[in-house]
Amino acid sequence: MQSAVQVAAMDVQDVKVVVVFVDGRPAEDAFQELQRRAKLAGLEGNMVAVWPDEFGRTRFLAPPEQHAFFQAVSYRQLRAQISGTLP
Repeated sequence: MQSAVQVAAMDVQDVKVVVVFVDGRPAEDAFQELQRRAKLAGLEGNMVAVWPDEFGRTRFLAPPEQHAFFQAVSYRQLRAQISGTLP
């Protein structure tokens, strides 16, 4: 059984983004499964997986055009935007 994953649906510079909070860098097949689950949940936009490193810095997998945003925002700021979970 899959566990619920916290998500934040956001607009980043007028682009819809689904931020998915994971425990570490997801493997490609895990990332694709998260994309599938987000789509089934009715969430639209670019999928971004985020996790904190051992120093609390934000690490992420995101489209290149959104790297600047995710490099600048803290993990704590992103978590404050959580709006639901993926079943």
